[in-house]
Amino acid sequence: MKYISRQIERTLKKYLSIFPAVSLTGPRQSGKSTTLREVFGADYTYVTFDDPLTVEYLNRDPEGFMNKYGDRVIFDEVQKAPLIFNYLKIAIDSDRHNYGKFILTGSSQFTLAGRITETLAGRIGSLSLLPLQLYELPEQWRGVQILRGSYPELVHLKYKNTSQWYGAYINHYIERDVRSVSNVGNLSDFQRLIKLLAANAAQELNMSALASDIGVTVRTVQNWISILETSYIVFLVPSYHSNLRKRIVKRPKLYFYDTGLICYLTGIESEGLLFGGPLNGPVFENYIVAEIKKWILHNDLRSQLFYFRTNLGIEVDLIIENMDVRTIKLIEIKSSETARFEMVKNILKVGEMLNKNLRQKLRVSNALIYRGKTISNHIDNCRCLNYLDLDGVFKKER
Repeated sequence: MKYISRQIERTLKKYLSIFPAVSLTGPRQSGKSTTLREVFGADYTYVTFDDPLTVEYLNRDPEGFMNKYGDRVIFDEVQKAPLIFNYLKIAIDSDRHNYGKFILTGSSQFTLAGRITETLAGRIGSLSLLPLQLYELPEQWRGVQILRGSYPELVHLKYKNTSQWYGAYINHYIERDVRSVSNVGNLSDFQRLIKLLAANAAQELNMSALASDIGVTVRTVQNWISILETSYIVFLVPSYHSNLRKRIVKRPKLYFYDTGLICYLTGIESEGLLFGGPLNGPVFENYIVAEIKKWILHNDLRSQLFYFRTNLGIEVDLIIENMDVRTIKLIEIKSSETARFEMVKNILKVGEMLNKNLRQKLRVSNALIYRGKTISNHIDNCRCLNYLDLDGVFKKER
């Protein structure tokens, strides 16, 4: 299979020049092992702890193992070999300025983050690799990404048998990951939660309503969503409240990293069902926010995502705040192909509010992202970007 180049490659190389070790986490099948072996295979030895014989070798003779694999090594699925973390610490501290000594990968943050905090704090740089970004996809598949998903394997399969692939992915995830790291209890209730979240993607997260619908406690829903977050299935976007905390809605909004998974879980199998159905707007918004999330993480931008909504109904779909370059971007997301003033009036209002209330002077910019044409003559100083021109949001920050 032909390798698909990833934007994170440049960030990985930068981190390997400033840290003795680098960890790369992300969802299963996002391309972590493939990327590392393709980009660094000539210079690094690849060792996977998916192999029980490798784990047994480490446990039986850790010093011999580290003598063999002590420099320029990719350790894959490292959370399966907890013993190695203490020996990595020793190997790094004995040669502290040998940058890029180890690369560690894992498919979730459950165990890996805790081990890193305990033993490798200050010695390791952490990155995340998510499913394919829009600009990483071959052009012929960019139009179906929203419906069919962004996982590299789906592209290599030319999006054939997508439903079967996602079905196996979900079952494998629940059986392998969830059971191994958490006492979920009733797996059927856990699956019901995932489906309910998919049906409510890009909406405010109401844990009480979810708990009531499933018949479990709010604390259980909180724990299960935490599991989905740390295994890169969903992420939360908090509300923006700088100096405006009395007027805003405080629940976070929930998004999936991959909209193909949303469509699978909600039974959307065609563009007609997607674009003509009630989830058209939410799925499109989820897609844009997830793409922006990927861009931030893969390019190591110091940006944070928020949304804004007041109790009077004034709303901004997405706020991107970057204090390093002192900017705030207000973004409205619409699945329409026609740009109208009504679509952007709220972000213009909120922009004025921020300019009046922010203590620090920041540059505020506005953008509408939609399915229509990119418009060079902006509506009231608001850029109108076709979603295929999404890189225009970040061009000045790269």
